[in-house]
Formats: sequence, C-alpha cells, structure tokens
Amino acid sequence: MISEFKNILITGTAGFIGFHLAKRLLANGFSVFGVDNLNDYYDVNLKKDRLKILKANLNFTFYQTDLTDLASLTGIFNSHPLDAVVNLAAQAGVRYSIQNPHAYVESNLVGFVNILECCRHHKVKHLVFASSSSVYGANTNLPFSVHDNVDHPVSLYAATKKSNELMAHTYSHLFGLSCTGLRFFTVYGPWGRPDMALFLFTKAILENKPIMVFNHGKMRRDFTYIDDIVEGIVRVINAVPEPNPDWSGDMPDPGTSYTRYRIFNIGNNNPVELTQFIAAIENALGKKAQKKMMDIQPGDVAETYANIDDLYNAVGFKPETTIEEGIEKFIEWYRSYYKA
Repeated sequence: MISEFKNILITGTAGFIGFHLAKRLLANGFSVFGVDNLNDYYDVNLKKDRLKILKANLNFTFYQTDLTDLASLTGIFNSHPLDAVVNLAAQAGVRYSIQNPHAYVESNLVGFVNILECCRHHKVKHLVFASSSSVYGANTNLPFSVHDNVDHPVSLYAATKKSNELMAHTYSHLFGLSCTGLRFFTVYGPWGRPDMALFLFTKAILENKPIMVFNHGKMRRDFTYIDDIVEGIVRVINAVPEPNPDWSGDMPDPGTSYTRYRIFNIGNNNPVELTQFIAAIENALGKKAQKKMMDIQPGDVAETYANIDDLYNAVGFKPETTIEEGIEKFIEWYRSYYKA
C-alpha cells in the first residue's frame, strides 16, 4: 500500500473512477482533496450521491470547480501540501465527441494544461493521469501494447487523450515533473456511468425496451472491473517513473522515456464479444434482451485488447475479475440503487 504519499488530489471525484479511487484511499487513511465541476453530461444526482458517501469521511475535502478555471485551481493547490495528483476529470465518451467537440477541447486540453501548470509550480511528486484505450485508434496490432505507435486516432476524444500524453511528456522533459499515463480499457461496475453499455443494457432490459447492439454484436471489448482499475491506480501512484536508460531517439519507444514518464495499459487482458457480454447480463437479470442490430458507429473501433506486461512488471498487478462476477456485482448495485 502507498506509504510515501499522504495528501492526494483527485480530479473528477464525483465521476465513476474518481469516486471509487477516493473511497479506497480514504478507507486506507489518506487525505483526499476532490475536484469536480458536476457537469450534466449525465445524471448529476448520481454524482451527488457518490459525493455524499465520500463527504461522510473527515479526511475528504471537496471543491466544486472546473479545471478550466486556473485561478480557482491554483487556490486549491496553494491551500494544501499535495504529494500526488490523479487527474481523472475529462469530458468522456467517444460518440459525444462527434456532436460536441468544443467540450473536449475545453475540458481535456485547456483543463489538462492547467493541471500540469499547477503540478509544476507546486512541486507535486507524481502526476498520474487518465488516458484511454481509444488512443490506439486505427492500430489493429493486438493485443495493444504501450510500445505501439498511436498516431492514428479515430475520434476527437481519442485525439485529446493522446494529446494529454504528449503534453505530460513535455512537462516531464522541461520541468522534471514525474508523469504516468494510464490507458483504461472499458471500465464497468457499481456506480458506473449511465452512458456506458452495461448501464444502458441493464436499464433497457428491465424496462422491456430493445437494446442497440452495434457492429451486429461483433464488437470485442477488454471489459475491466472497477476494483481492478482502482488497484492498478493505487499501486501506480507510489511507483514514480524512472528514466529508461535504454531509451534511444533513433528508435523512440512511445511507452517510456529518457525522462520521468511512463504509460501503462490497465485492461483485463481478455477481450469479450458483445454477444457474450449481453448473455452475461441476461443471466444475471434472469431476463432476455430484445436486440436491435446496428452497424458500427463512427469513431468506434471493432476490438480492444490490452497487453499488460509493463504494468505487471512495474507494480506486480494484473486484473482478474471475470465478466460474470463483475456484471453480477453491478446488477446487485443497480437493483438496490434504482429499486429495480
């Protein structure tokens, strides 16, 4: 468990991953400072209910502010001695980035440079930030490795996440800021996002409504349970990256650097076809879905599959929750929370 870092700032604390990470760190005696703008991309009440749980802990301090508000963010950094920062705040969603590109530029680019500036000026020991499996884009070399080139994104969301990786590397090079980027692979579980497949499918099946099955069910996703994601983040926070002595500008390795910078995949390392995912939901609900087969959506990729060797070698952890176990836990939460 983390020893060196006691005061941790988490952005996006009212979000799905941020909430679970904060809850875990608070349970282990850390002081957590949460930042979230509580935007209405999805049900704000769900975000407020997550926050209610966190606020019951005296070691939690919450600030409702936007990452684009540099003055407000600077004030937070001035008020607390922060050891590490975990940046999970972002405008999420691949499909929404096609409808509302400006939201992604503001939150994921302007917001992120403000985080970098604050970390730099306040001598934060480690910035851990959320990237995404979507950065692999048009790459079809499976499983996806952090040592692969990721220069061909197929959504603006993916492009902003790739940009975050580049910006963080620049700050590591120029200012010695230790940065680790985590490429998350389709995270699911209790308290999950209502715009994600598991949530949408569960709700529709319980309400006797058809579910939209994209790419005619042939999508394959490396679904990763939330507790596994959190365990990975917790271990990474304390694993401050070291420069790679073998890094060479003649053959640049995208996953490491000559500076204090690393990229890791956090995925289940076991892609599941959408049809199998739906079958697991049907089994857990004891109810069949009405399926509406659809073509693949613009911006989507057909398959994701994480190579997690680097993560395992660095922190000794790999996710192991099966899709059946994870879905059962989500549905248990969903029925309880929505009285369904």
